[in-house]
Amino acid sequence: MKNNDIQQLAIAVLKAESQSILDLTSQINDAFVTACHAILNNKGRVIVTGMGKSGHIGNKIAATLASTGTPAFFLHPGEASHGDLGMIVNGDLIIALSNSGETAEIIALLPALKRLNITLISITNCPNSTLSIESDIALNTNVTKEACPLGLAPTSSTTAALALGDALAISLLESRGFTEQDFALSHPGGSLGRKLLLHVDNLMHPFKEVPKVSATASIQATLLEMTEKGFGMTAVIDKNKYILGIYTDGDLRRTLERNINLQNTAIQDVMTKNCKTISTTILAEKALQVMEENKITVILVSDKNNTLLGIIHMHDLLKAGVI
Repeated sequence: MKNNDIQQLAIAVLKAESQSILDLTSQINDAFVTACHAILNNKGRVIVTGMGKSGHIGNKIAATLASTGTPAFFLHPGEASHGDLGMIVNGDLIIALSNSGETAEIIALLPALKRLNITLISITNCPNSTLSIESDIALNTNVTKEACPLGLAPTSSTTAALALGDALAISLLESRGFTEQDFALSHPGGSLGRKLLLHVDNLMHPFKEVPKVSATASIQATLLEMTEKGFGMTAVIDKNKYILGIYTDGDLRRTLERNINLQNTAIQDVMTKNCKTISTTILAEKALQVMEENKITVILVSDKNNTLLGIIHMHDLLKAGVI
């Protein structure tokens, strides 16, 4: 095949699969709504099953459901017939995927599921198939043609099934009032989890580690404090820890440009007053946003009375994976 032929074939595949998703809109009907309500009202787990390529799609649907507020797991239908059926108990709900609706390993499970009084939702491409007819709720993917030129490899059909599963998961997510914070709780190891779960107080350096001087301290004494603590800044506070200002490496450069006497000048004369502060309860991601907007690499952490509690540095956010 020529390069152009390869490109055109790839485009044809994408168009065919895109069309299979668009055709699904006609299947978002009363049966789809009933399926959503059945899952929402289900007191047990949602168990997804499927064989072959449908199994791979089912595995992903189960993972999506589980991460968006619907407890779910995947069960291989072949293993189910050899003991794993014991994972299913009364009160659970099954979502079974089969393009033909005649997959032997799934059909073999139907009598046992009936005895357990399990609600069965099917996703097939054949509304008159055994699986569809035996299901409590039958969803149809409505695919007329596979993207595979041979019409053999599951392509458009698996894409449609996956999209229908996503439609279910997101409809359930919205119905449950599932939030970003809820999502983060099931993704604590990912970057999203870190952004939505880490607060300033999880990362900040406490008061005792903060470089700090009084307003009357000389610039020279301030520089010694900055050098000892190593944050490239120092807070300026009163005896009650009230924040009066901040002095940074940038302030030092401006001080040197003015040829100010470092030994005799008090830090209150050259510090940055009304400096930016944040509270301990805001998300670390918000702290990053404030720092980026103000082009600073460190920010003071205070309480509602402007009392110094600690500091957070850009490096802290970097180490935590917030950046």
